[in-house]
Amino acid sequence: MHKYIIMGVQGCGKGTQAKLLTQDFDIVHISVGDIFRWNIQSHTKLAARIRRIVDSGALVPDDIVEEIVIRRLAEHDWNYGFILDGFPRNRRQAEFFLESYDVDAVIHIEVSDATVLARVMSRRLCPACNLDYNLIHHRPEVENRCDVCNGELAIRGDDTEEAVRARLNDFHEKTEPVLELFMNKELVLQVDGSKAAEDVHGDILNALTTSGGTLAAPG
Repeated sequence: MHKYIIMGVQGCGKGTQAKLLTQDFDIVHISVGDIFRWNIQSHTKLAARIRRIVDSGALVPDDIVEEIVIRRLAEHDWNYGFILDGFPRNRRQAEFFLESYDVDAVIHIEVSDATVLARVMSRRLCPACNLDYNLIHHRPEVENRCDVCNGELAIRGDDTEEAVRARLNDFHEKTEPVLELFMNKELVLQVDGSKAAEDVHGDILNALTTSGGTLAAPG
């Protein structure tokens, strides 16, 4: 069983890498951001509160995040393991998580603030089919149109420069101390996220193999 946490500031490419690892090891990608977006699209009771917070560029409060993660992990649909994306975001959440779960490795994707800003400001989303695009690395075939449904692409409400800079500051202040906690437990694998996605993926697999944080993928 593989139990991983993937970390890095929003826009570092951790969502892409998490999805690739789910294919490698048949594990479940548990993305806090995806769960938030599902609540908003499904108009749940939590949706209005989450939307206000996300649109302001702030992070969702710890108690809401913890409740969502606990509820998701309690589904126990991760026979071969999971990769957790978007949690923990601060030291208290990390300590809370380690009380209940063992972790094989913490994958930290490192990128500069300038790279993150450029990537995030280039992101586009198809509201109809929820497909992500990036004007730098994954452009649609027809400008501003989804390749799948031909719907008009949109910019996420929280992808403004002001919101991105706020998230960067929040990450450096609150989330970097989490890495120190995991480093003290010798769990962290540092990966250069400025490379192309396929190269980053290869580096992650090599790091996991070298560290002993992974076994052969299930057949």
